[in-house]
Amino acid sequence: MELRSPLCVVRTYRAEDATSLAKHGNNRRIWENLRDRFPHPFTRANGVEYITHVLQNPDTPSFAIDVAGQAVGGISLHLGNDIERISAELGYWLGEEFWGRGIMTSAIGLVTEYALQERRLIRVFAVPFTTNVASCRALEKVGYQREALMRRSALKDGTVRDQYLYAIVKD
Repeated sequence: MELRSPLCVVRTYRAEDATSLAKHGNNRRIWENLRDRFPHPFTRANGVEYITHVLQNPDTPSFAIDVAGQAVGGISLHLGNDIERISAELGYWLGEEFWGRGIMTSAIGLVTEYALQERRLIRVFAVPFTTNVASCRALEKVGYQREALMRRSALKDGTVRDQYLYAIVKD
């Protein structure tokens, strides 16, 4: 799969992306805003393991964010099941040197459109930490609405933290 915008390409991972993912993903500032399943430090071996998993499970919608031919981040849909099969949680990260350029907003827009149109989902949501202002702004620019403050809902790096619940819904 490949989705294009003027700022980035969202595409299927390739085995050779592991080195670039390690280069851009091995950053504590990124790790601080992600779930613990994203390791820190993030090594090439972690990249190989993740890419292998995704490529062996083609129904897992997880993609590289590509800028100028390099995988500089990732974006995934965590599909709901059973009665929540009409929705998915959006997760994403981007290498720090690419922050502030509109790349993540573009990638979120591409994957959201894919989720609602191609996957025929009705709801896509994200739960950024309340302190991650840039992530909240990127979601809002694409049309996500803040639905809730989830007080004391997560434990990250030994600290209990608040999260927002953002969602976009297809009418």
